[in-house]
Amino acid sequence: MSLQTTLSPNTASESFTLSLSCPDQPGIVHAVSGALLQAGCNITDSQQYGSPTTGTFFMRVEVTTAAGEAALRAELTPVAESFQMHWGLHVAGAKVPTVILASKAAHCLNDLLFLHRSGTLPIDVVAIVSNHQDLAPLADFYGIPFHHVPVTAETKPAAEDRLREIIAQTGAELTVLARYMQVLSDSLCRDLEGRAINIHHSFLPSFKGAKPYHQAHARGVKLIGATAHYVTANLDEGPIIEQEVIRVDHSRTAEQFVQLGRDVEGRTLATAVQWHAEHRVLLDGNRTVVFN
Repeated sequence: MSLQTTLSPNTASESFTLSLSCPDQPGIVHAVSGALLQAGCNITDSQQYGSPTTGTFFMRVEVTTAAGEAALRAELTPVAESFQMHWGLHVAGAKVPTVILASKAAHCLNDLLFLHRSGTLPIDVVAIVSNHQDLAPLADFYGIPFHHVPVTAETKPAAEDRLREIIAQTGAELTVLARYMQVLSDSLCRDLEGRAINIHHSFLPSFKGAKPYHQAHARGVKLIGATAHYVTANLDEGPIIEQEVIRVDHSRTAEQFVQLGRDVEGRTLATAVQWHAEHRVLLDGNRTVVFN
């Protein structure tokens, strides 16, 4: 007998988000839908994509059910095992515990904290970590614990160990580099794989190093933008989540490029964080599948 027929009509419904990926083959949607039906689910949204390049199938489903999370997992687990799925089941709207890393620039951090306070982003900012003291007053204004962790070439391993401690102690499931001007070690990148988002100050990583907008201005570019991507050991080359560009021309000064670029960076990073927190982003090798 299915769970649908045994539930009390007064049992409150909960909403869940299911995301999954697996080798593409016939019957996946049928099997998943059947398991959801057995768990008494009503599907409110469903998106899927089969990658012709990697042969991987991706799916994101939003459901409501009165059966509860345990019963839903019990129905889905054998299906996931049968199709060799990487999958996650999350309570819809649950806030993702998040640590934000920043250095001196405040624009991306401020945007995230404002959206966090307004309830727009489904994240819970549990800590701010910086290698400088400049942003401590901003953290204090928003009531977020601030950790000053200086970084030098000699102290970098110890600083990264301290960051690992903060992430573990706060239970953070996401780390956001909001213009954090430090390169993470390969080992830390591996530890945070798929759980750390960085903002790069270019539509494509064409202008690396110091003063990228001044470099762009000197080259007479017509488009500037930003790229939000997952952190990997390959600097600024992780799987891209979101990009945005704006058009500029010769009449703009380098300082105006900087201001326009900051605005784009803040929007792009916030969008990427939101999509990740809503479990809309799935990894496909060096690419991402984004259901939005």
